[in-house]
Amino acid sequence: QVQLVESGGGLVQPGGSLRLSCVASGSIFSRSTMAWYRQAPGKQRELVATITRGDSTNYADSVKGRFTISRDNAEKTVYLQMNSLKPEDTAVYYCNAKYRSTIVTMDDYWGQGTQVTVSS
Repeated sequence: QVQLVESGGGLVQPGGSLRLSCVASGSIFSRSTMAWYRQAPGKQRELVATITRGDSTNYADSVKGRFTISRDNAEKTVYLQMNSLKPEDTAVYYCNAKYRSTIVTMDDYWGQGTQVTVSS
């Protein structure tokens, strides 16, 4: 079983920065695609950024140039560095791990979420 635990959320002023962390348990981290999603009140959960096991990254258009996803396989941790934060970045941020356990099965794991609030 895999557990994901996020931290680093909080209240920040517009233009500020936060760094989210997600620590994984278990042995599959280095073979997983990791991602950050977010969900604002009244909206659907949306993909923010992904990083493959080969360190290829992808970002939502709304965060390109402001957010950076990275991973440390030795620490089983994925990070989301968020700069130039805007009020519209306010949401609960979720860590996600996708692991292909068999040729036909993709296992999907989620953290409990961490609140990010951008407000003056």
